[in-house]
Amino acid sequence: MTMNNDFADIAYNRKSIRVYDENVKIPKEEMLEMIQKSTIAPSSVNMQPWRFVVVESDEEKAKLKPLIRFNTRQNDTSSAMLLIFGDMECYEYGEEIYDQAVAEGKMTQQTRDDQLAAIIPYYKNFTRQEMNDVIKIDSSLAAMQFMLVARSYGYDTNPIGGFEADQLAEAFGLDKDRYVPVMILSVGKAVEEGYNSIRLDAKEFTTFK
Repeated sequence: MTMNNDFADIAYNRKSIRVYDENVKIPKEEMLEMIQKSTIAPSSVNMQPWRFVVVESDEEKAKLKPLIRFNTRQNDTSSAMLLIFGDMECYEYGEEIYDQAVAEGKMTQQTRDDQLAAIIPYYKNFTRQEMNDVIKIDSSLAAMQFMLVARSYGYDTNPIGGFEADQLAEAFGLDKDRYVPVMILSVGKAVEEGYNSIRLDAKEFTTFK
């Protein structure tokens, strides 16, 4: 596989693609590689609250279709629809994450113990809205990272916010109280060029103090 390492091309030529080559299926290992690289994205105290569901079979896409409103072309033609959820109980992975950091020499045992002793109770005391805000911000960073990583692999994406958020988790076997839908990304090999869009000048919305 030829990787695209031209960051300017990856970033500046990214477009939201809604129609894909239906004959192209992304291999599971390649999808896992892209997701792994996406999780280099930062997250608050490294709790990594993002959770991914790769919807790629015809059966599961049919289940998703009535939940995505006007985004059915992406669902019908993409290699996969990537459902990104935020885990309201992500702190349950805190020990595993920090133990791995110790094992890899990136943190001392004492630092691990001190940080977890402060972080876990802090997270557990969040209101639902506070936790919701944190995990959505963190998971959105991973989503953006995935869109850029996919471009480097020769695929394109479309971020989708128009879906039945109250039904998505349960439709795919997840606890809707724990797993909050953040975004859906369609991914595949583009068969359209996508639209050129404009961006306002930075001076219009930036203030220096």
